[in-house]
Amino acid sequence: MKIGMLSKWHVHAGGYANEVKNSGHEIPAVWDEDEARGKGWAKELGCEYESDLAKFLARDDIDAVIVDSETSKHREHMVAAANAKKHIFTEKTLAATKADALAIAEAVEKNGVIFTISMPQRTNPTVLYAKQIIDSGALGTVNTARFRNAHNGVSGDWLPDYWYVEADACGGAMMDLGCHPMYIANYLLGDPARITSIYNATFDKAVKAGIEDNAVNVIEFKNKVIAMVETSFVTPVSPWAFEIYGTEGMLLATDNIVRISNAETRKYKNQFIEIEGGRGGKLPRALPSPMQTWFNAIEKGEPVVFDMKAGIGLSELLEGAYISHKNGTIHTF
Repeated sequence: MKIGMLSKWHVHAGGYANEVKNSGHEIPAVWDEDEARGKGWAKELGCEYESDLAKFLARDDIDAVIVDSETSKHREHMVAAANAKKHIFTEKTLAATKADALAIAEAVEKNGVIFTISMPQRTNPTVLYAKQIIDSGALGTVNTARFRNAHNGVSGDWLPDYWYVEADACGGAMMDLGCHPMYIANYLLGDPARITSIYNATFDKAVKAGIEDNAVNVIEFKNKVIAMVETSFVTPVSPWAFEIYGTEGMLLATDNIVRISNAETRKYKNQFIEIEGGRGGKLPRALPSPMQTWFNAIEKGEPVVFDMKAGIGLSELLEGAYISHKNGTIHTF
């Protein structure tokens, strides 16, 4: 396939371009509203730079686009791409509001293009196993959960300066890194009923920008599960982790290890079993990367895994979270 790179604004854009090339596909052109950034990237990739978005999307040598532009411009760019009949892969978040996400969905459906959103942590064996365990009833009725993903992008001062422009990024730690625990919670627990937020800014860059660098959401889902979703840009060490508690047991996942305790495991001395992923492990096999599933959907007609419904669900959760944060209220969906 011939895939156009739509902006290098996002820090993952370079990695996506590498995955395209490593998968045997071509990059004919780059578009970026920042001419210097776009021209530099095009030179690096050995392709053309196009400054005009309409001309970029009208090119016959582009079958699909990877959208890594500012979150605030996702609706504009993805609707235009869909109307140009280009398949779309997008970095999360789909859009900062559910209304914008639905507008993108309408354009995608109308034009029959194949859409995928990047949700890499949903490919993880621990998440796939948790989904199996919850659905099997092995934990009884699930009632409580906790999800955490954090790094030191602000305290370590390695995030790019434009990450602090709220008008472009549409938020801080929760809008960026917090997407991951948000979409895992949505995938494992279903639709939200209400949400409340506590966000703060602890480092000068975040304070001056008016964005959060440390954030927690409490969500009640429609099935009555209460979940805590945590993220941070000021944590130097933090395992990727989540916990699920039910009336009959619990599951704790940290990185690539799962501990589970239920009626079956409590007969053992330690009252839990530990399962490792990787070679020889008993966890499910990891799914292909979100981008590879997109390639497979386009080339082989395989089902879309990380679909528009998942993207809309994430946008709905994040919009509610920021409404709660800004208003100091509990937001009801």
